[in-house]
Amino acid sequence: MTTVELFEHQKEAITATEKFNRVAYYLDMGLGKTFVGSEKMWELNTDNNLVICQKSKIEDWVQHFQEFYSDEYIVYDLTKKSQLTDFLYKVEDKAKVGVINYELVFRRSYISHITGFTLLLDESSLIQNESAKRSKFILSLQPENVILLSGTPTAGKYENLWSQLHLLGWGISKKGYWNSFIVTDWLEDIETGFRMQIVVGYKNVERLKKKLTEHGAIFMKTDEAFELPQQKEVTIEVKKSAAYRKFIKESYVLMNDIELVGETSLTKLLYSRQLCGQYSKEKLSAFHDLVQSTEDRLIVFYNFYEELYTMRQSIVNLERPISIVNGQEKELKNYEEADNSVTFIQYQSGAMGLNLQKANKTVYFTLPLSAELFEQSKKRTHRIGQERTCFYYFLMCESSIEYKVLDTLKMRKDYNDKLFEKEFT
Repeated sequence: MTTVELFEHQKEAITATEKFNRVAYYLDMGLGKTFVGSEKMWELNTDNNLVICQKSKIEDWVQHFQEFYSDEYIVYDLTKKSQLTDFLYKVEDKAKVGVINYELVFRRSYISHITGFTLLLDESSLIQNESAKRSKFILSLQPENVILLSGTPTAGKYENLWSQLHLLGWGISKKGYWNSFIVTDWLEDIETGFRMQIVVGYKNVERLKKKLTEHGAIFMKTDEAFELPQQKEVTIEVKKSAAYRKFIKESYVLMNDIELVGETSLTKLLYSRQLCGQYSKEKLSAFHDLVQSTEDRLIVFYNFYEELYTMRQSIVNLERPISIVNGQEKELKNYEEADNSVTFIQYQSGAMGLNLQKANKTVYFTLPLSAELFEQSKKRTHRIGQERTCFYYFLMCESSIEYKVLDTLKMRKDYNDKLFEKEFT
């Protein structure tokens, strides 16, 4: 027996999927998918087990199995070649768990030769693009059992679900799936005549949910399991700069000897966002004042590395302990130990999976374009163990692109989709 003590909602999820060897635990962020997934893995009882997760979660998964399943498993970090070799070939007297990240797994072709194993995908929505190399590789594997974990399996987009259905064993083709559940239309570019198929809605949704349940999928929202503290949003508005106004009008501005040229919708969107972030002295000043106004832990989300640099420079005189999570580093020591720490998190690296409920104040210096990352980011503090009201501070440039992005995210839509509907300015 393991020593894991599960909450009642976690026990219910496992009991409901007892007869399935291919399961999807679509539990809201903060409900402890890690424990549900690992306990299901233990019950499936295979000698070889493969966990695929985000790079930032490798250490967390390794530590999880070492702490709670040390008597059952030998755990390997498969990003290290020596451990990969042992995982593949060394004979052990215990079952094995190998942990690797999505970006690396398809480069370890030897993994494709493993048979009779349990495959666990953490944040399984990351294989929604079947043409991506990592998705192709994962879909080509031949696991005996499958465990999918995600708080946002589709991010409100059912068209992104087919690859996960395939792993659950639903034999419907992608074409058949789209014909049954997705409503599309054609959008034509007036200038080029190019036609693009776009999703305009969904059909037979109740039937889809029923079929998912029949194939081992469990959906659970936080309010079905716990009464978590309130969430409150606070908007801090700053003036948009003259540079922003010039760029919107002329699609050109010179900033710190760097030319920002909005030749396309994508570049205009990019530079408009940067002018509301790293180039906004007004926002950086407001950020400084916000940090200075509290000695509580702060979680700060941002997009670009230059934003991190300018934010740190703006509060250097406050001498606050700093932690950072991005594509280059993951250092949470100050977050863990210092009550007045400021933790900077890049969306792509830390919006998913981190447990940050020691803090109850989150600052959005800039916004993501992904609805999934936005929803996930809010749950880093609003999760099991949080006892205080969670505050979300949005630093917003007045009458700017940021308000259009935020409105779109609150509809649980990606802002990029808007580029194919109309100009954003």
